[in-house]
Amino acid sequence: MNPTIVLLVISVYFLMLFSISWFTSRKVTAETFFTGDRQSPWFLVAFGMIGASLSGVTFISVPGEVGNSNFFYFQVVLGYTLGYFTIAKVLLPLYYRLNLVSIYSYLEDRFGFWSYKTGAFFFILSRTLGSSLRVFLVASVLQLILFDSLGIPFWVSVLITVGLIWLYTHRGGIKTVVWTDTLQTFFMLAAVVTCIILVGEELSFAGISDYFSAVSNDPRSDIFNWDWKAGTNFFKQFISGAFITIVMTGLDQDMMQKNLTCKNIGDAQKNMFWFTIILVFVNLLFLALGVMLYLYAETNGIAIPTKTDELFPLLATQHFSEFAGIVFVLGITAAAYSSADSTLTALTTSFCIDFLEIERKYPKEKQIPLRKKVHLAFTGVMFLAILIFHWINDQSVINSVFIIAGYTYGPLLGLYSFGLFTKLKVKDRVVPYLAVAAPLITFMISSNSEAWLWGYKFGFEALILNGLLMFIGLYMFRRKN
Repeated sequence: MNPTIVLLVISVYFLMLFSISWFTSRKVTAETFFTGDRQSPWFLVAFGMIGASLSGVTFISVPGEVGNSNFFYFQVVLGYTLGYFTIAKVLLPLYYRLNLVSIYSYLEDRFGFWSYKTGAFFFILSRTLGSSLRVFLVASVLQLILFDSLGIPFWVSVLITVGLIWLYTHRGGIKTVVWTDTLQTFFMLAAVVTCIILVGEELSFAGISDYFSAVSNDPRSDIFNWDWKAGTNFFKQFISGAFITIVMTGLDQDMMQKNLTCKNIGDAQKNMFWFTIILVFVNLLFLALGVMLYLYAETNGIAIPTKTDELFPLLATQHFSEFAGIVFVLGITAAAYSSADSTLTALTTSFCIDFLEIERKYPKEKQIPLRKKVHLAFTGVMFLAILIFHWINDQSVINSVFIIAGYTYGPLLGLYSFGLFTKLKVKDRVVPYLAVAAPLITFMISSNSEAWLWGYKFGFEALILNGLLMFIGLYMFRRKN
């Protein structure tokens, strides 16, 4: 691909983002960054959340993963629907009733100071690692197709990437993100549909029926795995998908902060309903694209990369037409930034509200300068985390994201489950120790499960075990009235 054209496309794209940022950040108050003044149209939130949920990981890693595990990932997606229903009917009414800015404030009311801080800390840890991993994937692709040809080292390109995110979010915060995510979701979905059409033309498909038959007849489109020992067993994947959704959306400040910008609970629930329908369909599109990429590579005698995350970038930038390559660049850029911008905003929100207690302890005139310093600091943390992943990561990023979620969101799952489904109190000071012990025990069991449990191999359901251990620990250290 021509690096000049790539640079021009990305530049125009960011001019659009900065224009939206300027428009949405006028007349901002100290609260606007965190709440968006609670005036976001629900349909914009629903559409924008698609991009934030999928990110560059779905855009690149899911199509490539088809070669490793067929359509088994769709079993997880089916589980998402149960998770989103739970969020809409259980968690959203709770958050709106308590009028929360940070969802972890609930833990302080329910259990106490240390539980509250533990919940907020594990969110910050999980989101920092997960989102940095997502941005790392996209930064690696942009390095390959653009920055290497310009002689720019990886650390500089990453600095540019996170710096641009900081520039268009540091004033308007979540109010800006709701609108930029809508634009970015549109570009991402347009890119995947266009890529499917262009690959079909390369394979001489005459109509829609050819697309359907090619995908459905390919053995890689097998959705269900009934082997109980396998990590991709249907029941493991479905139940894991439901719990992954509950923790990575319902117990996640990043995703819930967008929902809480809606005018009322009714709008927030409508947002969740339509978001779920669109998300299932979009994931199916990405899996179908994966099959077509493998068919294209096999038809043209192209060697499949060892790391399947590299398949889509390789084909788009070295084998597809110039136009298809530009579409890919636009799609991957939109996918990356739609996830990273909201994460940076949510991390800033959680730290300011949950740890600095900015609304309680600081006057209005000091809140905005302090919040900007926190926002810049988290930009730096994300930059360092991306560089670390560049040095150590050696597997499919989609799997890495879920593995991280399984260990870091488990304590949150146990805390909220115990709070919502029991009326018991706990010994608050013990909670941080339990939150560290549960993931460690989970790791030990998961690493030895095949030897200890008659060949049983843990997949993403390690999250459920983690949450269960946290729940049991809270029960053991319950406070007697």
